[in-house]
Amino acid sequence: MEEKTRISLPENASRPLKPGETYKPILSPDSNPKEVTAYSVALGLVMTVIFSAAAAYLGLKVGQVFEAAIPIAILAVGFTSALGKKGGLGQNVIIQSIGSCSGVIVAGAIFTLPAIYILGLEVSFTHMFFSSLLGGVLGILFLIPFRKYFVKEMHGRYPFPEATATTQVLVSGESGGSSAKTLLVSGLIGGLYDFIAATFGAWSETLSTTVLHVGQTIADKAKLVLKVNTGAAVLGLGYIIGLKYSFIICCGSFLVWLVIIPIMNLIWGGSVIDLMGTGITQTIGEMAPEQIFREYARHIGIGGIATAGIIGIIKSSGVIKSAVGLAVGEFRKRPGAASAEVARTDRDIKMRTVVSGIVIALLAVFAFFAFGGVVSNVWQALVGLLIVAVIAFLFTTVAANAIAIVGTNPVSGMTIMTLIITALVLVAVGLKGNAGMCAAMIIGGVVCTALSMAGGFITDLKIGYWIGTTPAKQETWKFLGTLVAAATVGGVMMVLNKTYGFTGENALVAPQANAMAAVIQPMMNGGSAPWLLYGIGAVIAILLTVFKVPALAFCLGMFIPIDLNLPLLIGGAIAWFVSTRSKDSEKNSRRAEKGTLIASGFIAGGALMGVVSAILKFAGVDWWMGSWHTQYGEAVAIVPFVALIIYMIVATKERGQRPAHK
Repeated sequence: MEEKTRISLPENASRPLKPGETYKPILSPDSNPKEVTAYSVALGLVMTVIFSAAAAYLGLKVGQVFEAAIPIAILAVGFTSALGKKGGLGQNVIIQSIGSCSGVIVAGAIFTLPAIYILGLEVSFTHMFFSSLLGGVLGILFLIPFRKYFVKEMHGRYPFPEATATTQVLVSGESGGSSAKTLLVSGLIGGLYDFIAATFGAWSETLSTTVLHVGQTIADKAKLVLKVNTGAAVLGLGYIIGLKYSFIICCGSFLVWLVIIPIMNLIWGGSVIDLMGTGITQTIGEMAPEQIFREYARHIGIGGIATAGIIGIIKSSGVIKSAVGLAVGEFRKRPGAASAEVARTDRDIKMRTVVSGIVIALLAVFAFFAFGGVVSNVWQALVGLLIVAVIAFLFTTVAANAIAIVGTNPVSGMTIMTLIITALVLVAVGLKGNAGMCAAMIIGGVVCTALSMAGGFITDLKIGYWIGTTPAKQETWKFLGTLVAAATVGGVMMVLNKTYGFTGENALVAPQANAMAAVIQPMMNGGSAPWLLYGIGAVIAILLTVFKVPALAFCLGMFIPIDLNLPLLIGGAIAWFVSTRSKDSEKNSRRAEKGTLIASGFIAGGALMGVVSAILKFAGVDWWMGSWHTQYGEAVAIVPFVALIIYMIVATKERGQRPAHK
C-alpha cells in the first residue's frame, strides 16, 4: 500500500545539481496524485481559522508570533494517518499550504493595524479585512512569476530551513521507518527542552556574558556583550542553514554588537541623540547595549536590507525581464493557440491570469483607499496605490530571499521603512495628523501583509517542489486560505481590542505595533527618519557587494538580535563537523542526512511546544520557578545546551558507523 511504502527525499534534494542532472521529486511528474480534495481543502480551511485566531490572540497577548506551518504539517500527517486516507502526501501539502496562510496574514496584520488603536484612533473591520486580504493577494500574485527562479533554478543554493523541516515532517510521517523514528525522537527532545525552559524557567532561554561579574562590568562600561539563545529550534535552524550562511549572518551581528555599539558609546556616550524626534532623553552612555541596538544600530541593518534588496533586484533583472516577457508573450498569443506541454510539477497559474489578477488587485487597492475611508481624495489614493505597488513588488524578492537563506522574514524592518516613506509622501500631498497616521498604517498593513505572504508562500512552493505536487493548485487555493485568514484575523483583533485594549493597564503587549506607532507619530508631526543610519547600512551593503559577500545575509545579521544569530553559527558548525569527519564521503552524507532529520525534529518540536507554552501562559497557568530562575537560570543554561549539542553530534555519528540501509 502507498501509505506504507518507505519514501525519502532524493539524495540531490538539497545540493546543487551537476551538469545534465535533474531533480526527480517523490511524486512523479507523470503521475496524477491526490492533492485538492474535499478533505484537504476543508481541513486546510479549519486549520486556517484555528491558527489565525490562535496566532493573533497569542501574538498580541503574549508578544510572540509563532510559525504555523510546522504544527499544521504535524496535525495534517496525524489526521490523514488516523483516517487512513489514500494518497495522503499530496493532500497534506495542500492542507499545509492553505493552513499556513494563518501565520503570514497574522504577522502582516498585527505588526501594523493595532498601532491605530495605540495612537488613539479608530479602525473598522472593513479596514482590517481588506488591508490583510489585498496585501495577501498581492503577495501571492507578485511571487508566482519568481517561483521557478527560487525553487528550481536556484536548486541547492539556498538552504530553505523552514521548508526543509516541514518537508521532513510530511515525508517521514508518510513513510514511517527509521526516518520517522529519528524525527519523532528528536522532536520530543527538542520540544521538551524548549518547553521546560519556556514554561518552568529551569534554565534561561538566553545565555549572556553578563552572567559573569566581569561581563556585566564590560557591558556597562564598554557596551560590549555577547548573547546566545539556548533553544533547540534555533540550533536546528542553524544546522540546516549551514556554516557558510550562518557565518555571514553572524559577521553582520559581530559588526553591530562588537564594533558599532561600542564605538557609538565611545564617541557619543555623553550625548542625547534623538534622530526621529521620539522624545529620547537618555544619553547613549546611560543605555544598555540592547537599547542602543533597538534605538540606533538596528536601523543600520534596515538600511542595509533595503539596499541589498535593491541590488538583488538589479542583479535579478534578467529573471524579472523573462517573467515580464513570458506575460507579454502569453497576451500576444491568439486564444486557443497551441502551447508547449509543461510537466505537472512545473505548472503555474497562467501568466495571463497572474497579470490580470495583479491589475484587478491593484484596482481594488485603489478603490479601497479612495472610497473605503482610508484617505481624503482620489489623488492621495493614487499615491497610496503607487507606494503599495512599487514597494510590495520590489521587496517581494527580498522577503523570498530572506526566507530561503535564514528562515526569517525581516518584514518588520521593511515595514518600518515603508511607513517612513509613506509618511513623507502623504505629508507632501497634504495628509497629516490623525488622518495621516491612520492612512499610513493601513497602507503599511497592505505592504506588510504582501511581504509576509511572499516570504511564507515561497516556503510552501519549495515544499511542493521537493515532494512533487502541482504548483498551480497550491497557488489557486492559497487565495481561499488568504480570504478566510483575513476575515478571522480582523474579527479576532476587534474582539481583543474591546476585551483588553492596546493601551492602559493590563493592555495587550503588541510590541511590533507599538514600535510602528512610535515611528509614525513623530513623522506625521514634523519628525524625521534616521537617514544617517540608513545611509551607513546602504554603504555597508554596497561594499559587501563589491567584495562579493552576500549582502542580504550579512545585513539580516545586523538587524536580527545577536542572541538569535549565534546559535545559527553553532548549528552550522555542527553541520560542517558531522559531514566532514570521515574520509568516506558516503558516510559523511549519511551523517549529514540524519543530522537534517534531527534538526528538523528540533524545529518541529520547538514550534509545537512553543504554541503549547504560549497557550498555558495566556490561560494563566503559572509553573514558573521564579526564585530558581533568578538565581540559577542563566548559570545552569550552559549545561543542557552543551548536552543538546553533544546529542546532535553523537546521534548523527551512530548512523554513520553502520552500513547504509538498502
